[in-house]
Amino acid sequence: MTEPPKRSMFAADSVAAPLRHTVFRRIWLASLVSNLGLLIQGVGAAWAMTQMTSSADKVALVQTALMLPIMLISMPAGAIADMYDRRIVALVSLSIALVGATALSVLAWLGLVTPEILLAFCFIVGSGMALFGPAWQSSVSEQVPAETLPSAVALNGISYNIARSFGPAIGGIVVATAGAVAAFAINAVLYIPLLVVLFLWRRTSEPSRLPRERLNRAIVSGVRYIANSPSIRIVLARTLVTGLIGGSVSALMPLVARDLLHGGAQTYGIMLGAFGVGAVIGALNIGELRKRLSGEAAVRACTLAMAGAIAAVALSRQPVLTAAALVVAGAVWMLAVALFNIGVQLSAPRWVAGRSLAAFQAAIAGGIAIGSWGWGRLTDAAGVETALLVSAALMFASPLLGRWLKMPPVDARTEAAELLADPEVRLPLTGRSGPLVVEIEYRVDQENARAFHNVMQEVQLSRQRNGAYGWSIARDIADPELWTERYHCPTWLDYLRQRNRSTQSERALHQRAMDFHLGPDPVRVRRMLERPFGSVRWKEDTPDRAASEVLPVATAAGSST
Repeated sequence: MTEPPKRSMFAADSVAAPLRHTVFRRIWLASLVSNLGLLIQGVGAAWAMTQMTSSADKVALVQTALMLPIMLISMPAGAIADMYDRRIVALVSLSIALVGATALSVLAWLGLVTPEILLAFCFIVGSGMALFGPAWQSSVSEQVPAETLPSAVALNGISYNIARSFGPAIGGIVVATAGAVAAFAINAVLYIPLLVVLFLWRRTSEPSRLPRERLNRAIVSGVRYIANSPSIRIVLARTLVTGLIGGSVSALMPLVARDLLHGGAQTYGIMLGAFGVGAVIGALNIGELRKRLSGEAAVRACTLAMAGAIAAVALSRQPVLTAAALVVAGAVWMLAVALFNIGVQLSAPRWVAGRSLAAFQAAIAGGIAIGSWGWGRLTDAAGVETALLVSAALMFASPLLGRWLKMPPVDARTEAAELLADPEVRLPLTGRSGPLVVEIEYRVDQENARAFHNVMQEVQLSRQRNGAYGWSIARDIADPELWTERYHCPTWLDYLRQRNRSTQSERALHQRAMDFHLGPDPVRVRRMLERPFGSVRWKEDTPDRAASEVLPVATAAGSST
C-alpha cells in the first residue's frame, strides 16, 4: 500500500504559497518589520499615557487615536488607491507615518510630550497607516495569482500578528529599560525597510483608456457600489459590530495588566504577545476553517469562543490563565477578521477594490475606535472587570445578528469581463455630455413575468452599483409581453465606465435577463441624450436624434448595454 505524496508547504492552496512570489515575499517581510515597530510604539504610547494620567478614558483613547483616522479617511484613501499608482500612494502614506513617528520621538526626547500631544501624534501616525492600508491590501492581487489570494490575505494578517506576538513583549522590555522615547524611535527606524522595498518594486499597471475619475466622484462611486452590494453591506455591518464589542480587549489591556494582574510594562507586553500568538495560530488555520464551516457558522463559532475568552480575562487574576485566555481570544479574533476581509476581497471587482477594502478598514477600525472610547468610559464608571464582562455578554449575543444579516457565500466571479466596443454615435458628444438615458426593451412570455421581474431586481443592483441611477422597469398595459428597462448615467464618460465595469458574474446575470426575450426581433437598446442643447448649438445639419442600437439576444455586448 503506497503512502500518499507529502503535501508541500508551498502547495497552491497552502498558507505559505504566496511566499513563492518574490515581490510579495519582500513586501511581506518588510511589512512584518514595520508592524513590529508599530506595535513597539503602541506599547510605549499606552504605557506613557498610564504614567501621565490615571484616567482610564485617556488610556483607552490611545487606541482610538490610532484607529479613528482609518474610519475617517479610509474611503478617500481607497479612492486614491484605485485612481493612482498604488505603489506611489503607499510610499507617500508611509512617509507621513515616518514623519509623525520621528517628530514624536524628538518631542519625547526633549520631554515635551503631554497627553494631548501624544494623542495628536498617534493620530498622525494612524492617518499615514489609514492611507497606506487600502493601497497595500488592494495591491496584493497584483503580487500573487488569484488562486493564492486568500492565502495572501491570511499571510498579511499573520504578518501583523507575528509582530504582535513579539513586538509588545519587546516593547515592554524597551519601555522598562530605556523609556517610551526609545519605543517611538524604534518605530520610526523600522518604517525604512518597507519604504525601500516599495521603492524598488516595479509595479506593472494597466492604463485605462478612459480618464480617471475626480476624487469626489470616485468616493461617490465607491459608496454607491457598496450601497448596492447586499453581500458587502452585510459583511461590513458584522465587521463593525465585532469591532465595537471585541475592541474591549485591546483598549483595556494596559488596565488589565496594571489593575487586575498588578503588573508593569513588561506584563502588559507579555499579555499583548499572548494575544498575538493566538492570532498567528488563528491565521494559520483560516483555510481549514473555511473548508469545514460555512461563513455564518464560522463567524458564529468565533464570536462564541471570543465571548468565553473575554469573560476569562475579566475573572482571572493569574497571569498564566489570563495569557491562555488571550491566546484563545487572539485566535478567534483573527479568524473572524480574516473571514470578513477575504469576503470583501473576493467579492469586489478590481476597479473598486481599494474603496471596498477601505470600507472594511473603516468598519473594523471605526468599531474598535468607538468601542474603545465606550469601554474606557464604562471602566471609569464600573471598573475593568465589569466592562470586560459586559463585553463578553454582548459578544455572546452577537450571533443573533445572523438571523437578519446572515453571512453571504463568497462570490469569486469578480474578474473583469471583456471590454466592450463603444456604441455607435452620430451626435457630437463630449465626455461631459449628459445625462444619458438608456432604454432596453424586452418581450417576455406572460407565464415568465414573475421570474423575469425577480431577475430584474438583481439587474437593478448591478446597474446601480456600476454607476447608473434612476433605474426603473415598466410593463406596457396594452401589450403585457413588452417590458422596458430604463436608467440614467450622469455623463457620456460615466456611461462608458458603467458599461465596462461589469464583472463576469454580472454579465451572466444580464444574459439571464435577456434569455427571457421572445420572438425573432432582437432586444432593442436606445441611448438618448436627455439635454441635447449642446448637440444642436453649433451644427444645425447634425441629425437631432439619439444613438440607438439593435443588439442580438445572445451577444455579450447586449447583456451589458
